[in-house]
Amino acid sequence: MSPAPSNLLAQVRHALLQAGFHLVGEKVDDARPGLAVTQDPAGVLVTWTASDGFISLVKDQPGASSDGMQAVVQAAVSGLLLQLGYTVTEPSGGGGLLILADQ
Repeated sequence: MSPAPSNLLAQVRHALLQAGFHLVGEKVDDARPGLAVTQDPAGVLVTWTASDGFISLVKDQPGASSDGMQAVVQAAVSGLLLQLGYTVTEPSGGGGLLILADQ
């Protein structure tokens, strides 16, 4: 039996907080830096927004990119949630990770 969508949201938020990730509000359009964990029709969507300070720092480093750091953050979040038994995929439009509510 799969967890209810609001339960899944709470479980994913709890797992990420316990792992030390910085979470921001639950609004899809929240532009504050950190991980946003929001409800999605298929489950829960996790997106990451870098801070302006981080983006400025990356611009000063040869060969570094905020896209590269986005991939690292997504790999860490995905790895954690997969290890905890969640089904993780990328949404069709890209931009984050989709944690599926089990069917």
